Amino acid sequence: MKIIVIGATGTVGRLTVAQLLDQGHEVTAFARSPEKLEQRSERLWLRAGDAMDAGAVSEAIAGHDAVVVTLGAGSSRKSRIRSQGTMNVIRAMQENGVRRLICQSTLGAHESWDNLNFFWKRIMFGALLRPVFLDHELQEQLVRASGLDWTIVRPSAFTDAPVAGAIREGFAPQDRQLKLKIRRADVAGFLTRQVQDLRYLHKAVGLSA
Repeated sequence: MKIIVIGATGTVGRLTVAQLLDQGHEVTAFARSPEKLEQRSERLWLRAGDAMDAGAVSEAIAGHDAVVVTLGAGSSRKSRIRSQGTMNVIRAMQENGVRRLICQSTLGAHESWDNLNFFWKRIMFGALLRPVFLDHELQEQLVRASGLDWTIVRPSAFTDAPVAGAIREGFAPQDRQLKLKIRRADVAGFLTRQVQDLRYLHKAVGLSA
């Protein structure tokens, strides 16, 4: 399949590009500076562009079979890149007849709020990262209303270190027996699998150890 990753140079985006290539897909890495990627392959195309530029996004998405969104704002807490960038992606997909959308969000959004503990509810998403959290919630609303073949992926807090216990997915919103951590590589692997696995079509799925 021909897959485009929007936000390909982020910590999860670059791992997703690598895993998609490992699975034999043709991959377009879309980012402001895609040359920062370490990966090189005859099946990898680097496409420079800003997700906030609707025209650039539409041109990049044309001709692909699926889109994976891993947009992030780095250290910025006020950026609207997740919602506005995703809206540009949705419109581009609609314009170009591309149906499959896999969008990375965050655990805690909407009905998954009850999965979180006090620290994440009151300190992180309740105060320090409140604008980021609200932008994720708007991002999800836009995806749900898109009419596309979407899957929303809600990972818990990222780590690069091994996390004890099996990776859990698709747990109930009331489940509080979660470590609320997950390896970035495991998130990338899950995003990669969703390109062809329709088990979570039109669903938002949580990930955590």
